[in-house]
Amino acid sequence: MDSFVPGYIDPKSAAGKFPMPEQKFDLLVVGAGPSGVAAALAGARAGKSVALVDEHPVTSGMAGLDVPYFFGGRATAAITNQARMIETVAAMIPGLDEVFDAGVEVMLGVSVWGAWITSPGLEILPCPIAGLATDERSWLVGFNEIVVAAGARDLVVSFAGSDQPGVMGAQALYTLLNRYEAFAGRRLVILGSDRLALETALLALDKGFEVAALVEVRASPQGPAELVAELAARGVEFFSGYAPAKAESNTDGVTGLRLVPVAGGPEKKIACDTICLAIGLVPSVELLDVLGVPLTMDAEKGGFVPASSANGCITAMGDCTGMPGQSLAYRMDWMRVLLATGGREILACTCEEVTRADVFAVNPPRYLGPPPNAMANRDLTTLLKDGPPDHDQMKRLTRVSMGPCQARRCREQIAMLLAIGAGTGPEDIKLAGYRAPVRPLTLAALAAADDAHTHAGWDVWFGIPAQWVPYADIGTSRETEHMAEDAHL
Repeated sequence: MDSFVPGYIDPKSAAGKFPMPEQKFDLLVVGAGPSGVAAALAGARAGKSVALVDEHPVTSGMAGLDVPYFFGGRATAAITNQARMIETVAAMIPGLDEVFDAGVEVMLGVSVWGAWITSPGLEILPCPIAGLATDERSWLVGFNEIVVAAGARDLVVSFAGSDQPGVMGAQALYTLLNRYEAFAGRRLVILGSDRLALETALLALDKGFEVAALVEVRASPQGPAELVAELAARGVEFFSGYAPAKAESNTDGVTGLRLVPVAGGPEKKIACDTICLAIGLVPSVELLDVLGVPLTMDAEKGGFVPASSANGCITAMGDCTGMPGQSLAYRMDWMRVLLATGGREILACTCEEVTRADVFAVNPPRYLGPPPNAMANRDLTTLLKDGPPDHDQMKRLTRVSMGPCQARRCREQIAMLLAIGAGTGPEDIKLAGYRAPVRPLTLAALAAADDAHTHAGWDVWFGIPAQWVPYADIGTSRETEHMAEDAHL
């Protein structure tokens, strides 16, 4: 007997089961930098209910995973006291007092791990939603409009010993010095010599730390001459035409850096406890990609950026929309030199232990053992005969960029290696797609997000297409109809 009844609500259907978030705001702002603060204030002054969310200060666990910056094990124990760090970070955000006075709900130390708007395939949503989380819990908030002012993250490249504590990024150093007041190093060597590197060196000096040297693979410093002169006058040495050969270390981390001349010759060694990568910054577009915002490559602004600053209810602001002067050509010069001086056995993906050689050879994950003959006879050159280089395809074949750091430490250098292997430019390498969660979530946070509807319906909602049969129709003539429909999906 056919069980279909008009008005019947399938208990196993997801329709109508997605709960309305407990909180909903007219405007959700992600990122409490200058752009985010300005957007929050403007929204509040326009009479909107506004939430301003910023993941800083991150916990020690997140910093250990280099989230969101390449902290490199150089944060002090101060970051273990989250309450104290929130006070410190709040005091360092210009205009935050004004934001509070305007009635904005401010959430510090809270990450946004995903955001979705109602669209084809997401009609189930009661409204646009964002996933928020701390280490203890995860929850959803609704919004009418969202401003993504997520800033930029560190560009990371590898060399021998670069996986040791004490090798870090410029954005991470800036954060530990200026926002957290929790930098554990004393004597730095900075890689790079453009404006980013020069300003990073001046900041470290002004904060009372020693900058031993700046290292540049090109023949001369690349930044403004007046900043170069100021650093030289303050005793900082420049090593132009040199590349990092190896970071030397002990149980506490970095103890020195060995340099090799790009043109060949004897090595030099510099004593230091921190090596700061200041070769470039990358727009943080993870959340924008998950939201479905079209992204385009801009070779002079740091990489992929939103094609437009406004997309329906989504607005992108600040450094995540690109930063002038962040040249991909400069980064490629660094990558080519590091490949030439360090060879192919250097790790390109630390999490998954994938070397540069593995990328060029398209080697399967090491835990699978020796590759079968069919794969052993293939490499990047033969793979390119099937189509252009594809980062997502390399992830599937080698597990590169699949580790817990979510590719923050390897995404750009893998793209550059693929470009080198294909004989093309990095702008020709398609962006490897992002997936939520774009920030790591603890099991405790995931468990706290469970709800009764999900618990009751997961067996159907997360099944394979052949299982997408309403519970009440199983065993009836309509089951066959559903199966036939599913076969065409």
